[in-house]
Amino acid sequence: MIIKTRGIVLRSMKYSETSIIVDVYTELKGLRTYIISGVRKRNSQVPAGLLQVLSLVDLVVYFREGKSMNRIKEIKAAHIYEKVPFDVFRSAVGMFIIELTRKTIRESEENEDLFLYLYNTLVVLDQSEFPINNIHLTFMIGLSAFLGFQPTLNDFGENSFFDLQEGVFGDDEPTHHHFLEQENNTFFKKFLHTSVEDCHNIKMSRAERKSLLENMITYYKLHLENFKDLNTHSILERILSE
Repeated sequence: MIIKTRGIVLRSMKYSETSIIVDVYTELKGLRTYIISGVRKRNSQVPAGLLQVLSLVDLVVYFREGKSMNRIKEIKAAHIYEKVPFDVFRSAVGMFIIELTRKTIRESEENEDLFLYLYNTLVVLDQSEFPINNIHLTFMIGLSAFLGFQPTLNDFGENSFFDLQEGVFGDDEPTHHHFLEQENNTFFKKFLHTSVEDCHNIKMSRAERKSLLENMITYYKLHLENFKDLNTHSILERILSE
């Protein structure tokens, strides 16, 4: 069967002398692995740039249910990045988003809302005329809803605490140490009600941004079994602090 779908390249690996294997999160079939033969030949009809991590592509693919690897028939750009490839800040945020996606999404089935959330975030990252320093935090908090541990938006007072372990707000300080301090809690509440397009309106210092990111990583570790450290975490922190 041949299907047409949009996709986001999450990983690209050399295979044999001329082929490449790519992991692509697709709009219609979730996470899939494809092999593209001959792409590394000098006269290849497939531009190598389309197979790089972060690429947003339109695909025509051969699909066979139960097969671990399929082949790509046609591929072209669905969105051509204008800023991401030339901006070290945007590139670092994009790589963080991709790594987080790779380490949390395992679904080989359709999830259109999740695909659109990821796709839209990357397009905003590329096109936004505003500072992009908060996009990774907005994405991380929003992604938790698709992964099944969205913070419970129960009624909470002005001085409430967010319990990272239970995923709820409460007026009493938890007896364990996995909770947001008041300053982080204030920013966290704002992000819960802010879209990726508007997250630049949340004003934070570098130290505040770093602290909230570290707490969000802890939140993921508490709710996702075998969630590993993010390799792009330290790179992102360093770049966004410059």
